[in-house]
Amino acid sequence: MKRIPGRTRQRMVDSAVTLLRERGASGVSIDAVLAHSGAPRGSVYHHFPGGRNELVLSAVRQAGNHIGRQINRRPTVGEPHVVLDGFVDYWRRTLTDSGYRSGCPVVALAVDNRGELPEAADAVREIFWAWQEKLRELLIEAGLPTERSKRLAKVAVAAVEGAVVLCRAERSTEPLDVVIEELAPLFQ
Repeated sequence: MKRIPGRTRQRMVDSAVTLLRERGASGVSIDAVLAHSGAPRGSVYHHFPGGRNELVLSAVRQAGNHIGRQINRRPTVGEPHVVLDGFVDYWRRTLTDSGYRSGCPVVALAVDNRGELPEAADAVREIFWAWQEKLRELLIEAGLPTERSKRLAKVAVAAVEGAVVLCRAERSTEPLDVVIEELAPLFQ
């Protein structure tokens, strides 16, 4: 990783995101982040006085915000089915570009925090809720009723995130393709 002066904290967070994606929450140790980021050991407690927990939470929030921005923002009036395109396209690129090594860091923390990080449940819940809320708003803008939009947003996040897991296991984007194909009629 290229070192840029004054960017040690960001390098560490970026490294933690990568490790979450590839190794899960248990793979995000201080030593692993330092090795991956090239940051000096003393920078951990300077930038993250809360240690590993603070670093992991910073990483998952950054990743959650980044992924949330991938949800489509193009005009969707009359075309609710295109709302998922940006979200699915992001995952398709992420999976293929990483050789199916990079999954969702939010899912990684949701399933692998083992009680060591009590704040993780709240952070994960907030991120998934934010994604659903963004999808809900887009579906309403596209003309779907509010309650239906809320339910479809939840189905969409669950289906896409589940598909990402299957894509990694199968080393194929077919699960995402199937999800988008099967969900499209529901988004009418």
